Amino acid sequence: MNDRKQHVIKMAHQLFVDKGFQATSIQDILDYSGISKGTFYNYFSSKNELLIAIFKEIYNELEKERNKILIGQDPSDIELFIKQIELQLNTNKKNKLFNLFEEVLVSKDIELKQFINEGQLRMYHWIVQRFTEIFGTDKKPYLLDCALMFLGILSHMMKYYLVNHNTPSSVYKVVRYSVRRIENIVEELAETNEQLTNPELLEKLLQTNNITETNFTERLSHTILILKKDIFQHQKSEKYIELLDFIENELIHQNEPRKYLIELALSPLKEDKDAFEQKNVIELEQLISLYYS
Repeated sequence: MNDRKQHVIKMAHQLFVDKGFQATSIQDILDYSGISKGTFYNYFSSKNELLIAIFKEIYNELEKERNKILIGQDPSDIELFIKQIELQLNTNKKNKLFNLFEEVLVSKDIELKQFINEGQLRMYHWIVQRFTEIFGTDKKPYLLDCALMFLGILSHMMKYYLVNHNTPSSVYKVVRYSVRRIENIVEELAETNEQLTNPELLEKLLQTNNITETNFTERLSHTILILKKDIFQHQKSEKYIELLDFIENELIHQNEPRKYLIELALSPLKEDKDAFEQKNVIELEQLISLYYS
C-alpha cells in the first residue's frame, strides 16, 4: 500500500472516531487529508470501502501479532490464548473500534453489516480452531457452543467490570476469568455429551457468505506461522522469517503483489529440505498459485 493511501486511511479513521462515520462526509475526508476527489476515488469507490479498508488494515496487523505469540510455543498452552485475546481487546480499544462497530450495527447499511457479520464468523472460526488446539479434537463437537458462550461471557464481563475497575490490568483479569469459566464448561459438555450447535454449521455459514478473500488470508497466515515454527531453532531462522514476512506482506498488503519477487523469496525455502517440513512449503506454494490463478 502506498504512503498516500495509507495517509488517507489514517486521517479518515481519526475523523470517523471524532465525528462518527455517518456524520463524516467525503468532503470532510478530502479537506482533512489534503487530497482531491479524483485521488480519493482512485483509492476507494465509496466511504464504505474506506471504512472496510480501515478495519482490514487493523485486523491484518492484529492477526500477525496474534500469530507471533505462538511462534516457538506450545499452542495448547491456554495462557497463550489469554494473551491473544488480551491483545485483540487492547487493539480494539486503542483504535476505538467499539464505537464504529456499534454505529454500523444500528445503521441500515447492508454492505457494512454484511462485512461485520463476516468478521464475527471469522472470529468464531478462529476461536474454535484455538479451542481445538487447547482442549483436543475429541472435544470439537462442543467447541462452537463454547466459542459462542466465551464471547458472550467476555463481552458482558468487560462491560460491567471496567465500569468500576478501569486499570491497566483490568483487561487481563477479565479475559483470564472468562477463559477459566470456559475450561469448566468444555469438560462438563464433554462429560454430559450435550451439543446445541453443530460446528459444521459454522463451515456452512462461511461457505454461504463466500468469504473467499478472508479464507485465503487465514490460510496464508496459518501456513506461514507453521513454517516459522518449523525453523524457530534453525541457524538461518532470522533470514527465513524475513522471507516469510515478505511473502505475507506482498500477498496481503500490496495492491499488485510482485510475483517474481515472491518466487525468489520462496526459492530458498523450497531448497532447504532440512529446515522445513516440505508439505508446509508445498501448501504455501499452492496458496501462491491460487492467488494468481
